[in-house]
This record gives sequence, structure tokens and C-alpha cells, in this order.
Amino acid sequence: MPGPTLQPTVHRAAFAAHGNVRPFRPYPRVLCLDAHGRILDWMSWQDAVCLYVREAVVWTLGDPCLTVRGGHNRADDRQSVIELHPIVAARGHARAKALNPAPALTNPALFARDGHLCMYCGNDFSRGQLTRDHVKPISQGGRDVWENVVSACFACNSRKGGRTPQQAHMPLLAVPYRPSWVEHLILSNRHILADQMAFLRSHLPRRRRLQA
Repeated sequence: MPGPTLQPTVHRAAFAAHGNVRPFRPYPRVLCLDAHGRILDWMSWQDAVCLYVREAVVWTLGDPCLTVRGGHNRADDRQSVIELHPIVAARGHARAKALNPAPALTNPALFARDGHLCMYCGNDFSRGQLTRDHVKPISQGGRDVWENVVSACFACNSRKGGRTPQQAHMPLLAVPYRPSWVEHLILSNRHILADQMAFLRSHLPRRRRLQA
């Protein structure tokens, strides 16, 4: 026999007033920390409910962002209700290697890092109009790593060809860099809540040009 259907309700006041916010679908994700407050990753509201049910949540931050209603108690017919917080700290602690993992280099992540701008002409483009350009071309020994790639429109990428920016007389508008894990979390979630954004921004490296 199937169990009761969980019914989540979003708290509208939890949403931030910044460019990453969209209307209230999909449901917001919960920011998970370890017991020491170190940032781990986003988790779905379903996984967060499991932490609450298992009593694995040590502490929380922020006002409740989601109310989840479940089944009814057989004894008194009361419906189970769980108030999810935007930031939860789970029991245990992260391994040292998991504290600042290197974000995977993908085109969507690269374009988000560069604010969907071509790093040569400076114009704004949609994802389908951008390409991954290797600053030092692969043919000249360049590597496919964060520090050697930038977003480029088709026209600029074609014009640059297999040359370096110096050889092509096409100066870069910004120096490529590997995003920190916190930057990656901001760039990868387009439905960040106000408390989550404030917490993540407080952990950002000061030197970045993040386009959140």
C-alpha cells in the first residue's frame, strides 16, 4: 500500500530579490552544511525531509521556507507537518577533500561564470550563441581547464582561431579563473532564497567578479 503523499507549501517571503529568482516553481532547494557549518551542497526538499524525519538535523538558519504535510496519525488523526528551513546542518562532518571540491568544467557553468558575456567583444549572448574558447589553444599546448577557458561568441571565436589573444590582437576583458565551490553553488541554482544568498555571499572569495 503506498504511503501518504507529501504536500509542500512554499513560503513566499523566503525568496530573495535578485536576478536568480524565478516564480515559485520548481520548489526551492535546501542548502546543506555539516555539523560544523561547512558548506556541502544543495539538496532537494525531499532529501531534507528525510534528514528531519531521521532527526539528523543539528541546527538550522533562516525562517522556514517550505511547509511539508504528510500522513495522519492513527491515534489522534493529526496530520504530520514539517517546517523546512533554507539552511540545515546535518550530523557528521565533511572530509577535508570535500570542503572545496573543484566544480566540473561544463559550458553552462563556464557561461554562468562569465555572465553570458563574450570575453572578447563584451556583448551579451544566450547560451546557444556562446562557445568555449581556449585562451592558449590546445594546438599550442593549452589545457582544457578553468584557468584557460573563456566564453566567446561564434564570431570572436572564429576570428581568434588557433591563436592566443596576443597573437590575434584580441585582448581579454577578464582573466579566467576556477570558481570556488561557493561560487559554483550560486551559479548553479536559479532559485536561491534570501537567507541562502546572504549566507553564501558571506563565504565568497573577495577577489571574484561573480555575475550572480
